[in-house]
Amino acid sequence: MNLSTRYLGLDLPHPLIAGASPLADHINTVRELEDAGAAAIVLRSLFEEQITREQTSAFLNTEPHNESSAEALTYFPARQSFAFGPEEYLNHLARVKAAVNIPVIASLNGSTPGGWLDYAPLIESAGADALELNVYRLAFDPSLSSQDVEREAVDIVREVRRTVRLPLSVKLSPFYSSLAHFAGELEQAGASGLVLFNRFYQPDIDPEALELNRGLSLSDQRELPLRLRWLGALSSQVKASLAVSGGIHDSRDAIKAVMAGAHAVQVVSALLEKGPGHLSVLRQGMIDWMREFEWESLDSMRGNMNLKRCPNPAAYERANYVQMLQGWRNR
Repeated sequence: MNLSTRYLGLDLPHPLIAGASPLADHINTVRELEDAGAAAIVLRSLFEEQITREQTSAFLNTEPHNESSAEALTYFPARQSFAFGPEEYLNHLARVKAAVNIPVIASLNGSTPGGWLDYAPLIESAGADALELNVYRLAFDPSLSSQDVEREAVDIVREVRRTVRLPLSVKLSPFYSSLAHFAGELEQAGASGLVLFNRFYQPDIDPEALELNRGLSLSDQRELPLRLRWLGALSSQVKASLAVSGGIHDSRDAIKAVMAGAHAVQVVSALLEKGPGHLSVLRQGMIDWMREFEWESLDSMRGNMNLKRCPNPAAYERANYVQMLQGWRNR
């Protein structure tokens, strides 16, 4: 069985990638991921707020003007801690690159154009094989239009593309009014790939204590259908590489993603639950499935269940929507 794939211009032996998570924080675990067969590793994100905080702190320490403002330092609570500071992140990236022989993809997480993007060429110099831009934006400002939000994201991609030659992917949320159009804009701005999708961590409310509770829940397979829908739609419309992130827990999930059009399959929650060795289970499961159903390669399978053969995908989706709701009502 030929599981090889090409993602962001990188030739990979199979599509299973260890997505951004704390597993890549430690060199020993990084080696375990490689030994388990990870085709590539995505480091956890370096955040815009971290970089802004460090840049502002440096300015305040070297330029102590009375009118200087430390507002940027309040983006996060004072006790907020990060796995790595900006310089530590670059050093860790270099150590990971030296420790393994598989591609290492760095990640920058932000929402607005600014000085934090200066770290993109530093990440390139530190040896990253590719860069994943995680565009995480909650548009609560009513004066900010949807066009403004999309324009800022496109400007971010265009600026990074101007300063680095690295393959560049953009990790998106599904909450755009016209995701297909937006994906095309990102591709034109220089994105080499798209990752579907980011996960928004929703706060809960403690009504007795009058407090917001922050919680981190791992993904489950119920999150996959949304990603399959958009993989199926975009794989026939963009030339960029496509990766799925969220909802991949067994080999059948990975097969579905490839059939919808994915070039790479990022696994996070399943690895956090079951350990790096689960990657080898997923890979073997894909081989067994392909052998059973007589598929010779992923290339021959990829996109065979996308919407390319449907002349009007929106009408097809609308018809399914109506049929499902009508069927539910008549039960």
